[in-house]
Amino acid sequence: MKHSLKRLCGAGALVLPLSVGAAPIVEDLSAQQQQSRSFYEQTEVREPSGGSLMLLNQLEENQRQIQQLRGQMEELRHQLEQMRQLNQERYIDLEERLAAVGTVGGSPSVDAGAAQQVAAASGDGSGAQADYQQAFQQVQARDFPAAISAFNAFVADYPDHDLAANGYYWLGELHSAESNLDQAASAFQTVIDDYASSNKVPDALYKLALLRARQGQPDASRELLDELMETYPDSNAAALASEFLNQSGL
Repeated sequence: MKHSLKRLCGAGALVLPLSVGAAPIVEDLSAQQQQSRSFYEQTEVREPSGGSLMLLNQLEENQRQIQQLRGQMEELRHQLEQMRQLNQERYIDLEERLAAVGTVGGSPSVDAGAAQQVAAASGDGSGAQADYQQAFQQVQARDFPAAISAFNAFVADYPDHDLAANGYYWLGELHSAESNLDQAASAFQTVIDDYASSNKVPDALYKLALLRARQGQPDASRELLDELMETYPDSNAAALASEFLNQSGL
């Protein structure tokens, strides 16, 4: 009996897996491997495409920045050309004035003649006239720093003299020639505000208007030119102001 049971159990042990278990499942990994390879291949293909897009966007941004810089350079070039023209006009005018105040054929200069007349009337030929002419000699010698020092001393010593307005006007011219724009504007403004009866006021208005244009203040420049042409319509400065407006388009 025991042997029979063993045989049965043994048989059962052999039969049980066949009756309860199922056939073993063998998975085909080749399809998964193919899918994985396909995914990586697609990724490898997409990566260069994405990199090219980034490079293209960067290139377009660089081109945009280059165009913007070119526009700024053109604007700066235009401004420099305007400044060059203004400076040329300013120096030409200064040279003309220097020629006018120089001695030609032994004749006294315009400003020197004015100084002599004022000195004769006020009796201070040994004071204001001499100091004024000494300052003016520095202008004629083209020693502008020395001329500025001399005219500063003159206006400080003779603030109420009839030539004080001339002194401030020449300080404006000299500071402008030396690119001391704030000092030049202050000197021209002093002529306009403190010496309203001087014949230098129209010229001071004109030169201050040019200076404001040079400083990038077109509205202030136009206001001064309008004031000049309305207040002193028959002056040479008014004619220059009209010509400047036509040329500059302010």
